[in-house]
Amino acid sequence: MSVFTTADGTRIFYKDWGQGQPIVFSHGWPLTADAWDGQMDFFGRQGFRVIAHDRRSHGRSDQTWDGNDMDSYADDLAALIDMLDLRDAVLVGHSTGGGEVARYVGRYGTARVAKVVLVGAVPPLMLKTKENPGGLPIEVFDAIRQGTYDNRAQFFRDLTLPFYGYNREGAAISEGVQDSFWLQGMMGGIKGQIDCIREFSEVDYTADLKRIDVPVLIVHGDDDQIVPIGASGLMAARIVPGAILKIYKGGDHGLPTTHQDAFNADLSAFLRDEPVEGAQQQRSREDA
Repeated sequence: MSVFTTADGTRIFYKDWGQGQPIVFSHGWPLTADAWDGQMDFFGRQGFRVIAHDRRSHGRSDQTWDGNDMDSYADDLAALIDMLDLRDAVLVGHSTGGGEVARYVGRYGTARVAKVVLVGAVPPLMLKTKENPGGLPIEVFDAIRQGTYDNRAQFFRDLTLPFYGYNREGAAISEGVQDSFWLQGMMGGIKGQIDCIREFSEVDYTADLKRIDVPVLIVHGDDDQIVPIGASGLMAARIVPGAILKIYKGGDHGLPTTHQDAFNADLSAFLRDEPVEGAQQQRSREDA
């Protein structure tokens, strides 16, 4: 196992495979680096160096009592990037991992970053507020907290249905995917997982998004039941001028898994500066 130790003594597990331009993947809640298997193998074979870590209190990393907040997550990501001395890196964040990537740029800039990809990502803000009427009410996130606390084993199993769109008519349910989600979730520590709910729901990433000054691809499903596109992907695309927005019609939250081949093709095109099929180019920074 590859592990590095952060400034506060937390041991973070990571995978580092292949050679070439580095792609760094940040996973969603309550998962692990294994959620990126379909991308790690594919892009590693395409000549990229692929890296993914387990967020603190998730997976094989230390289960910490303190530090389960987005600033610490971003600091851990920065420590990994610095430790490996990555340059010209592509940062890919799914769901909560999108918040982690955005906060990394907000705190550390893009000196080591070539491109950013946000997939079903939580920025700019998931919580419904007076200034953000399109968000979700706090009761939604309180229910996630309660479900995780009361019986997270059952809650995580049930969560796979909306997460992967398995509750939609005609959906082809994969018990293997459900089992993998459950296993990854149960590897984490309950304290850190509950703390993380606030970070993906109540933290505002608008200022972080505004600091992104490299090419950005935003990928989102228009039937995402976990991170609805209206207050996330569509808003993020407006905040980051010049972003490329790819909407998956009928797409669910777990796009890297349920739409693995299509997502890999879109990401590959973006990495190689080729057109992303069906994507919309937002206004350039010069025109904004």
